[in-house]
Amino acid sequence: MTMPVIELREVSRRYDDGPPALYGASLTVRRGEAVAILGPSGSGKSTLLNLIAGLDRPDSGTVTVDGLRVDRLSEAGLALYRRSKIGMVFQFFNLLDDLTVADNVALPARLAGMARGVADRRAAVLLELLGIDRHARAYPGRLSGGERQRVAVARALMNRPPLLLADEPTGALDTAAGQDVSRLLTDLNAEGQTIVVVTHDLALARSCTNRTVRIADGRITEDVVRSQAVGSEAVR
Repeated sequence: MTMPVIELREVSRRYDDGPPALYGASLTVRRGEAVAILGPSGSGKSTLLNLIAGLDRPDSGTVTVDGLRVDRLSEAGLALYRRSKIGMVFQFFNLLDDLTVADNVALPARLAGMARGVADRRAAVLLELLGIDRHARAYPGRLSGGERQRVAVARALMNRPPLLLADEPTGALDTAAGQDVSRLLTDLNAEGQTIVVVTHDLALARSCTNRTVRIADGRITEDVVRSQAVGSEAVR
């Protein structure tokens, strides 16, 4: 059995004096899986994503990603972790409007210390792979929503992260562009990329992942793996 990319053990997180945003969550994601985290607003799915991404710390429990105890890292260690271990795709792209598409994609590698020429060549390869190389010298504001999300995915893959996290990646897109991004995620997973998609959109979850984890009121309530056979499911 392959080594887990994500291991959460009895993770809880509470904010202020309210009920726990996440309570006793345990989750294992293995290399090459594509997993959808489903739940309504306020269910705890964003908290779960933030804990995996090292953007927040649990009150209790452990968070391990690619063999690294994320919950034990210093702030400097977390910055390095986010640079090298994960790629993140957001609902609203988070591209820098004053940089070209190519420079946006190359930025994570440049921040990691990669030589400019090497970073530029890697960015060019990704832009071609994702079908947007013709926009390399354009600025993000000139692109459609679907094209900007492809740029965001290319940027997330720049440092070859073992884990790609997507937070409502089609939430700001129209139907056609959303389907385009869904197919892109499917293709990336087919090539071996481990992907976790946080969404409230069941159609997106079914189209680009083969496992759904449902969260309600801060608790994981269901974990279902769909096999290749249509309609075949197994509850973990």
